[in-house]
Amino acid sequence: MRTLTPALIALLALTACKPPPADADMARELPEAAPTYASEPLPSPKTEGAVWAVSAKDKNRIVYGVPGDPALMALSCLSDERLPRFQITRMSPADEGAGAMLAFVGNGHIGRLEVDATEVRGQTIWQGETLAADAALEPLAGPRQLTATIPGAGMVTLNPSALPMEFLQNCRGR
Repeated sequence: MRTLTPALIALLALTACKPPPADADMARELPEAAPTYASEPLPSPKTEGAVWAVSAKDKNRIVYGVPGDPALMALSCLSDERLPRFQITRMSPADEGAGAMLAFVGNGHIGRLEVDATEVRGQTIWQGETLAADAALEPLAGPRQLTATIPGAGMVTLNPSALPMEFLQNCRGR
């Protein structure tokens, strides 16, 4: 029979003091993350007297708003070697990193497009892109009034105009 050395006795005594690991030991408290909240919803803007106009800076862009006030929305036709794309911009503050669905309702159609909070000239606003042929743009393909809504950014009433319809048709024809 072997005798135990003092070092082995000390090692056995040390291991006897600590129980083996268990599942309960693996549950650790994580520091509580600070809650994040969306900004307060914005009221719908007043659109009495608002009109569509070709942008003075870019002929491939139309803007919507009350003359003399900042634009509320913009539509851009983006073309390159690929199929033409349509960009929708809602000039309304957006929370950084946010995403939402913009709903167009009017002219006998309903269309929904993904929009994201995008930084443009130092401001975070709503912007999204889709193919110009996307059926979600059909509400723009008529001359009657329609609405554009983004949750939290209010509903924009788009007054009757043939300009968005013509602009969309021209973009699709490229």
